[in-house]
Amino acid sequence: MGAHSHGSGNGHEHGHGPGHSHAPASFGRAFAIGTALNLGFVAVEATYGVVAGSMALLADAGHNLSDVLGLVIAWAAAALSQRKPSPRYTYGLRSSSILAAMLNALLLLVAITVVAVEAIRRVGGPEPVSGTTVMIVAGIGIVINTATALMFARGRKGDLNIRGAYLHMAADAGVSAGVVVAGFVITRTGWTWVDPVVSLIIVAVIAIGTWGLLRDSVNMTLQATPSGMDHAKVDAFLRSRNGVATVHDLHIWPLSTTETALTAHLLIPSGYPGDRFTVELAAELKERFGIDHATIQIETDPDEQCGLEPDHVV
Repeated sequence: MGAHSHGSGNGHEHGHGPGHSHAPASFGRAFAIGTALNLGFVAVEATYGVVAGSMALLADAGHNLSDVLGLVIAWAAAALSQRKPSPRYTYGLRSSSILAAMLNALLLLVAITVVAVEAIRRVGGPEPVSGTTVMIVAGIGIVINTATALMFARGRKGDLNIRGAYLHMAADAGVSAGVVVAGFVITRTGWTWVDPVVSLIIVAVIAIGTWGLLRDSVNMTLQATPSGMDHAKVDAFLRSRNGVATVHDLHIWPLSTTETALTAHLLIPSGYPGDRFTVELAAELKERFGIDHATIQIETDPDEQCGLEPDHVV
């Protein structure tokens, strides 16, 4: 017998699991505006980076370009996750949001590596930089990137894919702020080495945030129990239900960056408790733990060995 529950949960015990999405269903407008703004700014920033001779500006332009691609990837995944299930993709394409989050993390790592290599080269041989131009262009970048990041801020805690888009934009705002500081120092002191040094500091800050995104997305790809979800508590909750003798073959995994699934076998020797039991159990799993899609199998004969009962069998 199976119990099913769909949608986003508002659990009370675990507020940070993927099943606890407080993000709006669609960020299509935010993706469209963010992509257009950043694509235009990349062209402006790269042009003035060459004119001003600023590694920091060129680095920021390159990072912005990776962010445009990151936004497009996240946007595509958000759209794909709305696709209906099919005989081939029986859960639809929800998991595309997980792949997008991981790809965005990898893009960020590639971008900051390129910036770091060039910045290190510049530290050994600083080149002339127009500090004023750097400050003006980077200042515009702060406004654009901050505005774009704010459009994704509401969904960053409940959706790893949206979090990836948010981190891209927030990181760019930070890069731009650092570039403004570098430009200011250069105009006051003439120290051109400040430009690549500031770039390296920014790279380190971005790397820290990117590591968390990569770790979480890889865990989701490997179908690990979602972050913030306590497997032992879910198991104990199922065992505490009236009539349940044992629980086995319990699996909890992310269907997407916002949805969580569960399957479990419950042994109830007193006999099948009826459909209301499984319906109410699914509703409680959603309410308590944010588990959106629960499938429960009821077994009633304690002498009948289930082939999936041993913990090492999946």
